[in-house]
Amino acid sequence: MFTFIGSIVILILGYFIYGAVVEKVFGIDAERKTPALTMKDGVDYVPMGWGRIFLIQFLNIAGLGPIFGAVAGAMWGPVAFLWIVFGCIFAGAVHDYFSGMLSVRNKGQSIPEIVGEYLGPGFRQFMRVFTVLLMLLVGAVFVVGPAAILNGISAIGIGTWATIVFIYYILATLLPIDKLIGRIYPLFGFALLFMAVGITAGIIAGGYSIPEVFHGGLNNLHSEPSAFPIFPMLFVTIACGAISGFHSTQSPLMARCITNEKLGRRVFYGAMVTEGIVALIWAAAGMAFYGGTGPLNEVMAEQSGNAAWVVNDISNSLLGKFGGILALLGVVAAPITSGDTAFRSARLIIADFLKLDQASVKNRLMITIPIFIAGFIITKVDFSVIWRYMAWSNQTLATIVLWAITVYLVNEGKFYWITLVPSVFMTAVVSTYLMAAPEGFSLPLSTAYAIGLSITLIVIVWFLFFIRKLSRRDLSAISVAKKEDTI
Repeated sequence: MFTFIGSIVILILGYFIYGAVVEKVFGIDAERKTPALTMKDGVDYVPMGWGRIFLIQFLNIAGLGPIFGAVAGAMWGPVAFLWIVFGCIFAGAVHDYFSGMLSVRNKGQSIPEIVGEYLGPGFRQFMRVFTVLLMLLVGAVFVVGPAAILNGISAIGIGTWATIVFIYYILATLLPIDKLIGRIYPLFGFALLFMAVGITAGIIAGGYSIPEVFHGGLNNLHSEPSAFPIFPMLFVTIACGAISGFHSTQSPLMARCITNEKLGRRVFYGAMVTEGIVALIWAAAGMAFYGGTGPLNEVMAEQSGNAAWVVNDISNSLLGKFGGILALLGVVAAPITSGDTAFRSARLIIADFLKLDQASVKNRLMITIPIFIAGFIITKVDFSVIWRYMAWSNQTLATIVLWAITVYLVNEGKFYWITLVPSVFMTAVVSTYLMAAPEGFSLPLSTAYAIGLSITLIVIVWFLFFIRKLSRRDLSAISVAKKEDTI
């Protein structure tokens, strides 16, 4: 229990202490007018209060990842707590804050346009395609996942539930953000909050023992440690609770609604920390409910890795039938409130590079219809396959965005180490994972490590050349300026 409580305390302190450092490095300007005020269109650029924006941002980013991913990550043991805490404070929340605030500074632009601004036109084109595909994968996953859970509560058929979720997504994508999303999210927020508080209370009241990190908890406690090493597998399995590229696609939605830059830390950094707490709760529940990490591994093996079954079992057992239904509605709310904005983000990303004004219903329909046709086709693919590819794509996007932020900080002459360190680490994670994972190249682990390290070193060398090139350019500019002064 000490590790669990301590982890929550550290996350909260991280918001107040490291969050303030990140805010200072960025350099907010409370007098600067935000896009919500200068570009108000009544559809996407809509000024809203910070509490409402925080709730929408939190629900946007809190999909199945901090619940299912945390339960799956608990199979490695208490080391999962460390990744959630330190990944969230030093990587995920930093990533979310800068992606949101850079969007605020760039007229609320989508993440591909922001990345292109700092990494060049080639990356811009790649990111446009890559990000839209990821949004479609996320949207498809978050149709099938909630439909399966809802069918467990009321068995009217997964197909029927999927249709209902799909119709809601279409409306959420098309309508002004304050008309549906802004109104229905408080209900979803209550359900998700009830779930988190209820599960925590159930663990404590039930006297369950949560494994401690200082009792051999740093060891790999997975039932197949050789096939599932902590590095890189854990760092991809637990994504949304620590760092997730998907979040950078959601932050611009709220960058178009925030009314003052001083609110950025509460909305972007704060929402990520809150999601980290949700992930901690589910990781703890997974380890404690079955009597330890070993029994959890056995249950997950029996259920073919189905974290949804574990979530359902824990919710019903700890909270009773009625409480379990409310908790599961919270679990359903999480993916639904990410799926709707995934499709909405896809519309905005496409609209940004096509330069189509979204105040027009006709223009929104021109983009929305093809998006949902593609999303419907993807839902026909096996859920587990979509999830595996989405996981790697998600962390790869986070890595690219971190590098773009680092380049921005270098260009601005700011303390770039704050994102350089997580950029390098995540580069090693995604490159090694791609080499070792079954959905990647399935290479022997030693080979995957060697290639992953090589790719990381190449990227570091590229960055050093970039720094050197930038320094030469600055020196050249200074030299020209001195000559002009002399003349």
